[in-house]
Amino acid sequence: MSTDLNWFKSSYSGEGSGNCIEVATCPHTVHVRDSKDLAVPALALSPAAWTAFLGFAAAQ
Repeated sequence: MSTDLNWFKSSYSGEGSGNCIEVATCPHTVHVRDSKDLAVPALALSPAAWTAFLGFAAAQ
C-alpha cells in the first residue's frame, strides 16, 4: 500500500542527503517513513495521533 501513496518531504529538508522523513496522507491515516531507508515499513498513524505528535514536536 505505501508504494501507491503520494509522499511529501518537508521544505526544510533541502536537496542533500540529510535526515528526512516523508509523509503521505489518506482520509483516515497519516503514513510516515524515513526517506533514506525505504525498505523499512512506513509508520501509520491516526490523524489525531499525528496532530498530537506535531504539537509535541513544535513545543520542543
